[in-house]
Formats: sequence, C-alpha cells, structure tokens
Amino acid sequence: MQKAITTIQLLTAFILCVLPFRVISQKADIQLLRYLNSNHNASADPIFKTVTNSVFPIAFAVPAVVTSLHLLKKDSANKQRAIIIGSTLIISSAVTGILKYSIQRERPFVTYPDVKHITPEDSYSFPSGHTSTAFALATSVTISYPKWYVAAPAYLWASSAAYSRMRFGVHYPSDVLAGALIGSGSAWLCYKLNKRLQQRK
Repeated sequence: MQKAITTIQLLTAFILCVLPFRVISQKADIQLLRYLNSNHNASADPIFKTVTNSVFPIAFAVPAVVTSLHLLKKDSANKQRAIIIGSTLIISSAVTGILKYSIQRERPFVTYPDVKHITPEDSYSFPSGHTSTAFALATSVTISYPKWYVAAPAYLWASSAAYSRMRFGVHYPSDVLAGALIGSGSAWLCYKLNKRLQQRK
C-alpha cells in the first residue's frame, strides 16, 4: 500500500512539473527560439554540432566504462555507480519517448519555415531527447562522483548540448527545459530508489 502511494505521489509530482513547460505561451516560446536561432556566430556551428552529436555516444560509453571498472576491480562502489547511471538513462529515455509520441508536437522548423535548421530530425519535438539524455548523464555522474571537477564539465557539456538544440532550430526552449527536468529527475529518482534498496539489504 505504501509503495503504491509513493508511486502515485512521484507520478503526480512529475506531471505537475512537466506540464507547465507544455503550456508555456507559444508566442514566447517561438520568440526566444528565433532569437537563439538567428543571433549567433555561424563559425561556431561545427563546435556545437560536435557537442550535439556526442550526446548518445557518450551516454553509451560512460556506463560501459563504469561497468568495465566494476568487472575489473570487483568493487561494490563501481557496481552501484553503473546501476545508477545505466538505470537513469533507461528511465529518462523511456519517459522522453512516451511523452514524444503521446504529445506529438511538431518540430519548430516544420511549424515555422523561417526557423533555420542544420541537423535533420524526423521525430517529434517535445521533450528534447538529446537534452534529457545529456542531463540524465550529467546528474547521475555527478551523484556517483560528487566532485566539482566532475560536475562542472558534466553540466557544461549538458547545457551546451541543450543550447545547441535551440541554436539549430530543432527544439523549442520549452522542449529543452522539460528534457533537462526529465533527465535530472530520473537521476535523482534512480539514486533514491537504489539507496532505499541498499538500506533494505
């Protein structure tokens, strides 16, 4: 019974946090996107394209490396880190995918032809999958390795990836905000659940 109540509370909190991003004024959303999309130095585009293209390879590589460290050293610390990081990415991806195909928001460049886009995208817009994955990884890695020299580059990379999605015209600001919330929230949820499971053992 208690477990069911906790699940309902988490689900309710999640819905209350995510929905406001969806109902942000479309006018304000597109105005900010147009500003970010048109007011930037094109010479830096290759850098941000590299950042945006790095999200999924890095998200695959990091848990693989941490898992390898666990197998080599046979220590429980790396095992727990691998579980937290891996489960965070799975949950974040699942939530993002469900919302994308439930809400079915068109990409901004489809709705507004004046928005310039560089990277091709054929899925729905809300929320940003790149952003949710980047923040899921940054937050779970920071939780697993709570040092400033881990957190600073992790969040700088995640924030740059989020910005690149608007810079390239493939996501609205509300898509990115929701993605960051989902990714970070998934990390904290996995951390708390794993901590509770460890306490019961």
